[in-house]
Order: sequence, then C-alpha cells, then structure tokens
Amino acid sequence: MPTGNNSVSNVTAGKPKVGGSLFRAPAGTDLPDDATTALDPAFKCLGYVSDEGVTNSTSIDSEEVKAWGGDTVLTPQTGKTDAFQLALLESLNVEALKAYFGDENVTGTDIKTGLSVKCNSKELQPCVWVVEMIATGNIPHRVVIPNAKPTEMEDITYVDNEPVSLGMTLTALPDDDGNTHYEYIGGTAAG
Repeated sequence: MPTGNNSVSNVTAGKPKVGGSLFRAPAGTDLPDDATTALDPAFKCLGYVSDEGVTNSTSIDSEEVKAWGGDTVLTPQTGKTDAFQLALLESLNVEALKAYFGDENVTGTDIKTGLSVKCNSKELQPCVWVVEMIATGNIPHRVVIPNAKPTEMEDITYVDNEPVSLGMTLTALPDDDGNTHYEYIGGTAAG
C-alpha cells in the first residue's frame, strides 16, 4: 500500500526575501550550507529582480542507442546544463552593473559621485551567486550557485515606459563535488 498524502502545505511560490533576493560574491567566498545563516560580508545585493523572478533551466542531453530492428535499448546521458535566467531592474546599482558588465569595467562607488562603465570583450569571471526566497508559511528557501557566470545577455532597451533592465543567463559549472547548485529549504523561520 502506498504511503503519503497530497498536502496543500507543500505547495509554494518563489517570493523574494524582503531586503534582498539576489546576491553575488567573488569565487572562493565561503558558501552558506543552510537556508538561514547570514551570508558572508563579501556578498553584495544586486537589487530588485524583474517580476519574472529567477528561472532555473535544467536540460539533459542523451543519446539513443538502437538495436537491430529499431528498438531503443539504451539512453545514456551525454551532458547536463544548469542555467539561471534573470533581469536586474536596478540599472543604476553599481553591483548590478558589475554583475552585467564585469567588475573591472565599472568604476565609481555610487550614482551621486558618478559611475563609469566600459563595454568590451573581456571575459566575465565566475562568481558565487545566492538567491534568497521565502516559501509559503514564512519558510526560508536559499539557492546557492557556487560557480557561475553570465553566458548570455539580453538586449538593454532605453525607452520611456519601461525600466532599463540588465537581463542575463548564468550558466552554473560543477564545483569540486560535481554539484552545479544547492537548494536549502526550511530551518529557523525567516524574518
């Protein structure tokens, strides 16, 4: 006889954590290993994310092995991609600009004293990324991406009736343990 029952308490949405939902730190920064421990001070908040949130796209590549007669008899996995799509809305936030254009390409500390952004073909460096959410019932949910960098950039549109957003796709690469990201759910209730 099967065990378990359906429960609406297990259904949730990905609501951003108040005070910051997307953070980035240099590669090698200490990673959190639960949903509630305070992030290392090296993590910088990237500001508001568009109302489309963060989309995690996972794809598996496989190959069909056919037997004589045409039956598929084996489907070995030949690859796997783990990517995250998002659009940063705070295009005047120095940390958001660094995430999109590269740390070395943004100078200045804030908009009041002035910022300068260089656009070039320098390769963006891998960083640690953290997504902070609150699940239904005030349950903390944290996604930790230990090694990722932007691999696709969306067009930046300057128009009077939409925010200037910095859209990107992050491709997560395996860490030393072979994991592309970690999800931590629950623990001490979120504030």
